Amino acid sequence: MVLKLFVLLSRVPYPLEKGDKLRAFNQLKILSEQHEVYLFALNDAVLHKDAVNALSSFCKEVRIFNLPKMGILQNLMRFFFSDKPLQCGYFYNPKAQAEIDKWIAEIQPDHIYAQLIRTAEYVKNQPIAKTLDYQDVFSKGMLRLMERASLPKRWLYALEHKRLTKYERTVFQYFNHKTIITGVDRDLILHPQSKEIVIVPNGVDFELFTPVSCEKEYDLIFTGNMSYLPNVYAAEYIVNEILPQLLKKYTDIKIALCGANPSSRVKQLQNKNVEVTGWVATIQEYYAKSRIFIAPMELGTGLQNKLLEAMAMKIPCITSPLASMPLNAVNQQDIIICSSISEYVNAVETLLSQPQHYESIAENGYEFVRKNYNWEHTTQILNELICS
Repeated sequence: MVLKLFVLLSRVPYPLEKGDKLRAFNQLKILSEQHEVYLFALNDAVLHKDAVNALSSFCKEVRIFNLPKMGILQNLMRFFFSDKPLQCGYFYNPKAQAEIDKWIAEIQPDHIYAQLIRTAEYVKNQPIAKTLDYQDVFSKGMLRLMERASLPKRWLYALEHKRLTKYERTVFQYFNHKTIITGVDRDLILHPQSKEIVIVPNGVDFELFTPVSCEKEYDLIFTGNMSYLPNVYAAEYIVNEILPQLLKKYTDIKIALCGANPSSRVKQLQNKNVEVTGWVATIQEYYAKSRIFIAPMELGTGLQNKLLEAMAMKIPCITSPLASMPLNAVNQQDIIICSSISEYVNAVETLLSQPQHYESIAENGYEFVRKNYNWEHTTQILNELICS
């Protein structure tokens, strides 16, 4: 069955430096093999010169709406005096609403697919079958930020957490189908029918992320959008807490903090043992040049794509209970899970000093990802929902 599929995103899914972009790009690429995909993407950044061409290679038509900064400020103010989350206000624009309504009327799509609750306001009242991808539970992520924030920010985070919790619950009723990346996140949606939310995991592009033999330049690597606060905290934890302990034994240890838009806090972490790369065109090259992937995530929600990518390249991974829980990998078999500085240090030392253990974790992690996180398989779950 070939459908006209209208897709609404809060970001242009190219380049793939953020998790929501990666998920959207791969899902739409696979869905377009069977359906006509009409993509409407909001944009609050400088548009990459290759974005439209890259997306047009598999979308029937692509339209991008640039969110004006003044409009963002006005709508944030308007939403502040409502009961809706501020991030919905950030991405909402009345002119975009008019364009979306007009295009939907022209296309007459068979199904609407909206990614993230921040897009739900645009289509929630459309009398067309539709699916909402919660993807992550923003309310829980906001709660974790609130618990670590200073007093002025804590009040704002508390307000946003309360609104997100309510909105995640109330928006449920407007969509025929709901999806999310992990069961851990699904259980955090406070709706009596939350079990109806279908788990659609992320995947790995195994043509891009494949084992490569090359000379190792880094002992540890951490990747991600380096302006995203959970990644900033993780980078600081690696450099300020774990590294000093490792330096007692490995004075020449090298760490790569690799990812787009490094914040000033991340840039300040650079030293003779730490390289802050910024955006790199081929993240695979940096994975290949690194011995161990480390992700001590203590904030955020959802599945960490960075872990999937590293495991697919046979890089042994060390991470936190928070990041490992949605993954469902076996500790000390597929991955190493740590809860303290000493545990992270011991894990790194063990992998660096015991080649057999290193190879075992790398191989098992690789097989685990190949078996459980395939974009074709996971997107088929979404396709069956859309076609039902």
